[in-house]
This record gives sequence, C-alpha cells and structure tokens, in this order.
Amino acid sequence: MTTDDREYPERPWVGIGVVLFRGDEVLLVQRGKPPRVGSWSLPGGAQHLGETTQTAARRELLEETGLQAGPLILADVIDAISLDARGKPRYHYTIVDYCAHWHAGEATPGDDVATVAWAGPQQLAAYKLTKAALDVIALSRVRLAEVVK
Repeated sequence: MTTDDREYPERPWVGIGVVLFRGDEVLLVQRGKPPRVGSWSLPGGAQHLGETTQTAARRELLEETGLQAGPLILADVIDAISLDARGKPRYHYTIVDYCAHWHAGEATPGDDVATVAWAGPQQLAAYKLTKAALDVIALSRVRLAEVVK
C-alpha cells in the first residue's frame, strides 16, 4: 500500500468543502465520478501538498463549478471515518468546510461534477443530502449572518 491509497489509508486524507450562498440559495453539485457518483453534495475535493486550505477551497470551487467566492469563513471541521467489519479504518477523511457568498462566475459543471444547482432552504430535501451536509449548510448560514452583524 502506498501513502496515496484512500482505502485503508496510512493517514487521514484532508478534504476541503465550500458552502457557497447566492442570496438564500446554496450551491450543490451532483457527483460525476466515484466516490458517491450521482449523489448531491457540496463542492470540494482533496487538498494538494503545499496548498493552503483556503487556496484549495477556491481551486476546487472554480474547477468544479466555474464560480468564485468572496471572503471565506471557516464553517466546520468534520472527521469522516468508515470502519470495516473488523473495526479497522477503511476510509478516513478530515474535511475542512468553508462558507462564503458567491462573488463571480456562472455555475457550470466541471472536473468531476455532473450537474450544479442553486437550492433554496425549502428545496434541500429533494437533493437527499447527508445529515453532515445539511448540518454544515445550517451552520454556515449562522456563521455568515454573524459576520454581517
């Protein structure tokens, strides 16, 4: 096994996510490649060696959606650990989620994304997001509202 293996890793992988708002709507992406192909989530991906988390967030957002964000605010850090039947970590991701308001660009799918969508609060249920994604969206609304005060 090499240190680049995501299944049964030797260390956690750092993932970066962006909760981007345009008014009351949040940006969602439908995955076009594994893992979780076809599922809806937030834009993001792996941090590269030598890249800051904020630079990774901006890069992933642009690559996956063609969009640019205003100032980034730390929303949350989530540990996603999946154990196998023996209790050994099969996958381990540390996900750093930022939140921001849309700044520029037209939402278009790119990189490993099949489709992009802006969704209002009442529409989120239709996208069957994970509880973790719904929680970070709600938390991001609060974090961004605190900055405006």
